[in-house]
Amino acid sequence: MFKISIITVVRNNKIMVENAIKAVLNQKYPAIEYIIVDGGSTDGTVDIIKSFGSRISKFVSEKDNGIYDAMNKGIAMSTGDVVAFLNADDLYVSDSTVQKVADAMIKAGADSCYGDIFYVDKNDTNKVVRHWKSRPFKKGLFKYGIYPPHPGFFVKKSVLDKYGYFNTKFRISADYELILRLLEKHGVSTCYLPEVLVKMRVGGESNKSIINIVKANLECYKAWRENGLPFNPVFVLLKPLNKFSQYFLKQ
Repeated sequence: MFKISIITVVRNNKIMVENAIKAVLNQKYPAIEYIIVDGGSTDGTVDIIKSFGSRISKFVSEKDNGIYDAMNKGIAMSTGDVVAFLNADDLYVSDSTVQKVADAMIKAGADSCYGDIFYVDKNDTNKVVRHWKSRPFKKGLFKYGIYPPHPGFFVKKSVLDKYGYFNTKFRISADYELILRLLEKHGVSTCYLPEVLVKMRVGGESNKSIINIVKANLECYKAWRENGLPFNPVFVLLKPLNKFSQYFLKQ
């Protein structure tokens, strides 16, 4: 049985963090290490986290250099065989999600695993806005704007130790760069679990404004250069087109 470290990073989000915490603590999987990295919240978030006491395996609250720096802190603190992230705005769709991922990784003998995600309304998590439906991974799919969603991505800690954590030079798309580096560049083995794993509230850093969407796509391009991978110019069109089509897959 894998020990799975789930990391939540948060800063000043007392309204939603409690639901994210409960989504992890309600998992039926028995071998979870739950780590929360808080960026020095001042709005009462820390009090909510502390109210769960020892059910939180590890907790730190201090200033950081952005979300990916905080995520790297969480990875460094983790002692599990597998690492995953559940942001403070997000939820697992069921209390058996982690168990299903662990079973899939063991069955496939894979070093990573991913599934689909629902983008949901910020105030009503039962209202699906967009369905990020993925597919079994093959090298080259990134060139067509098809890649695993980070919120539904689980990876062995040993892989991160070998190939590196989040590259904090990327302020918006370090999650994209990490998965690109692991799967496309280094060929880390992975398996696809064809079901929705996570509900992700709309309004994330990469898509909360037109400017950030442009910045995120520019960073995705830089990620290819950073890793010495040949870039497909058509990617500039295929990536947003692929996302647009997901708005019609709400079930």
